[in-house]
Amino acid sequence: MLERIEKLQIVSLGILVGLALVVSTKMVASTIQKNEISVTGSAYEIVKSDKGTLNFDIEIKRNTRQEAYKTAQEQLKTVQQYLKDKKIEKVEIKTPHSYAIYKNDARGYSTNEVDHYNYTQPVSISADNVELIKEISTDISSLINNGIVINVETPSYDYSKLPELKVSLLEKASNDAKNRAESMLKPSHNKVGKISAVRMGVYQITPVDSTNVSDMGINDTSTIDKKVTAVANVTFKIK
Repeated sequence: MLERIEKLQIVSLGILVGLALVVSTKMVASTIQKNEISVTGSAYEIVKSDKGTLNFDIEIKRNTRQEAYKTAQEQLKTVQQYLKDKKIEKVEIKTPHSYAIYKNDARGYSTNEVDHYNYTQPVSISADNVELIKEISTDISSLINNGIVINVETPSYDYSKLPELKVSLLEKASNDAKNRAESMLKPSHNKVGKISAVRMGVYQITPVDSTNVSDMGINDTSTIDKKVTAVANVTFKIK
């Protein structure tokens, strides 16, 4: 009984292999008939950001709106002097925000009596010296020793020559596709002909050690050093 089952399994396997060869042959024939080959190539380059931006808020709590505003102006002068000493020239003082915080009654419900006022003064700085921006992002909170509460956001780092780099990487990715096509056609003694179509993939701008990819592309601004990767799908004529 077991012997018959094994024979049936062998026969079934042979049929499947035969079908696979037929399908494979049809696929190859179809490719040769079109006289074209489509290959995906890629290229990347490691770059260092040349512009940094840092956003932060000066946060103040006072009993009246007037006190909050007056304190904000005084603290802003201290912050501006700090930035001047750090050689930061591009400073943008944004529109401030203030709102009242109301007291709660014994049951925990909000009342109409103001407890204090929150006043927030947003500030944005930028510089070509990205290392300086990184330093300030971790050091500026030390102004709390002057009684100044600062909420710091994550710095943003950008590479200004990205448009030119994208063009260069696309050319390299296309050349990589050609090299791959030549390797694939070498056993058949065919050669790569002219390009009949090119489709550019999305760019992936990631941290250097990252392997993440996205169909929509990635644009990392959290790291100073970045890896910019380009992908190109190229269709060549076969000679």
